[in-house]
Amino acid sequence: MALRIPSQKIRNGLAIVDCLQTHSQARRRYASVATAAASAGSNLPDALRGQIRKEVSLPTPDPPPDSATAAMIKDQLPYLVPTYVRPPPMFVKGQGCYMWDVENRKYLDFTAGIAVNSLGHCDAEVSKLLAQQAKTLVHTSNLYYSPWVGALSKLLVSKTIEAGGMQSASKVFICNSGTEANEAAMKFARKVGKVLVPDGSKHDIVSFHNSFHGRTFGALSATPNQKYQKPFSPMLPGCKYGTFNDIDSLTSLITEKTCGVIVEPIQGEGGVNVATPDFLSALRKRCNEVEAVLIHDEIQCGLSRTGQLWAHQATPPSSHPDILTTAKALGNGFPIGATIVNESVASKIVTGDHGTTFGGNPLGCRVAHHVFTRLSEPELQASVREKEQIFRRHFHHLKSRFPDLIREIRGSGLILGLQLARDPMPIVAAARERGLLTITCGVNTLRFVPPLVISEEEIDEGMTILEKSIEAVLA
Repeated sequence: MALRIPSQKIRNGLAIVDCLQTHSQARRRYASVATAAASAGSNLPDALRGQIRKEVSLPTPDPPPDSATAAMIKDQLPYLVPTYVRPPPMFVKGQGCYMWDVENRKYLDFTAGIAVNSLGHCDAEVSKLLAQQAKTLVHTSNLYYSPWVGALSKLLVSKTIEAGGMQSASKVFICNSGTEANEAAMKFARKVGKVLVPDGSKHDIVSFHNSFHGRTFGALSATPNQKYQKPFSPMLPGCKYGTFNDIDSLTSLITEKTCGVIVEPIQGEGGVNVATPDFLSALRKRCNEVEAVLIHDEIQCGLSRTGQLWAHQATPPSSHPDILTTAKALGNGFPIGATIVNESVASKIVTGDHGTTFGGNPLGCRVAHHVFTRLSEPELQASVREKEQIFRRHFHHLKSRFPDLIREIRGSGLILGLQLARDPMPIVAAARERGLLTITCGVNTLRFVPPLVISEEEIDEGMTILEKSIEAVLA
């Protein structure tokens, strides 16, 4: 009984979408009337007059307190653990590079669910496969063999080697998310250390400032950000932190006690910071010297987001990792992750060392097999590189227009960042109310991780909105 009332309220709220197209047309029809009503000579209250002006002047103003969206949020919010601060819109539909909210307003999405929906929202082929497999077999647990977990693992290994990525890729552990993929990688590194030095002294995990590896305890312990760590300290013992791209510090940072080093070739959450090829090569060299496992976290920057299948392909094969982690775009929105290891690591893992209930389920693996096949296509990767240049042309235009605001352009492919001289949140809000969804990262950085299938016209549309948003904020 307890579930019936909320479900009915949700259905009632979503039913509003069916009639909102008519509402939107009516609002446009009477825009001139509303503008007149909001004029200085009107006897309406100031707050209402301001709201009318806002709704008339902005294509997607944030839903007001008396909206259907606000009513649904008010009903549901008391039951949500307050781990997120969300903007007012509530999204109910997606297609390609666009999303629609409860008020039936359309937004161009430059976030792709934080680099997840690389093939766009509600891709027709992915949706079809989801429906087919859901009618066939969804879950068995890892007590039994399933054809899709093996097929996906084989594909990840073969395509990675074929593309020129991690040449020692050998075996795969399938899980449900990025943080789980990194937990597995760190556990495997610890196991390697225990096999090499049975007394357990080779157990240190090294990571780098401004990195982000996840929110579960092991991955969090390798994420040296006080905002995330302080409420849950102390962290797991044996975690050490270094400075990203600082080659000179590696000898003292990575020692005989180090079992594993985890690094993002491009730090996503940390500010779209790109590792230099020399730094990644030096990491590999130092790990070899002390027999430490090198882990590349490509959860955000991998799967063709840089225009190559893996970001580490920008370095020579001699610099490639022992373990490679991926998730996010692997399921195009369906939760799935993977930890790819070489034979040296795999040979030290035995039955019972690690496991998962849901990881490797037939539904997720079949979807990921399809998604990975498409993301590994050279034609798509070439288009990503072309679209990067389109974005960069727009960025340079903005930098010339707003030189005191934009300090630096960073990134590769379609994981790009604009370093600003001020808090970007007012720009994010202004863009949202003009129909563009953007996100931030690091300190004062605007991040751009759109679907990889975004068109040149959509890029132009979004950048035009962004420019107008900056103008409005700086006015």
